[in-house]
Amino acid sequence: MIETIEQIITSIEHSWQNIVDDCRLVLGSELHYQAMIYYNLRLYGKIPINQIGMNVKIRIDKPKSKLFIDKDKSKHPDFQGHFEPIPDIAIFKTQINSDWRRRNYKNTFKNLLYAIEIKASERENKRLSYKEITDDIDKLNALQFECKSKKNDIGVAIIIIDTAILPDEQMTKDTIEELVIYSKSKNVSFLYLSQENQQKIFEI
Repeated sequence: MIETIEQIITSIEHSWQNIVDDCRLVLGSELHYQAMIYYNLRLYGKIPINQIGMNVKIRIDKPKSKLFIDKDKSKHPDFQGHFEPIPDIAIFKTQINSDWRRRNYKNTFKNLLYAIEIKASERENKRLSYKEITDDIDKLNALQFECKSKKNDIGVAIIIIDTAILPDEQMTKDTIEELVIYSKSKNVSFLYLSQENQQKIFEI
């Protein structure tokens, strides 16, 4: 049973080396890496299956953050009034009762405990960009704000799988350092791994 953000952080720490090792063994899509991270959090992080989901829609009625308000307004008028972020991995309180279907949206928002976004370097002849990662960091920060406005403190993290083989498809050191600073300013934990065995950034 997972009951606190601190327990989830411990679970990630216990899973991290296995996540690194597994992700370095294969070249896959972002969705594949999501599944590998989910698997390791279950196996080594000991997060119960009835508390962890992938690509769960978290419906927020009448959002309060500027980012989600703007995204809501960009939708067709018939569908405005709520916004649904979809974290790659979501970890819930036990009160979710193993049910994070879309129809259970009131409880998915109320019982969210931790949200993780994952980015992978799978672009041909192109690196992961600073903006696409800061966009995800901003979404996590906004989700955290929305939950806090409802008296529910959650943890958030972004995991970057930068395992591209070609140097011109790998992120630069300067970009990574800038992202660490940016994620700290947004209260988002930052985890990064590459193909290089000696390179490891873990800010949580």
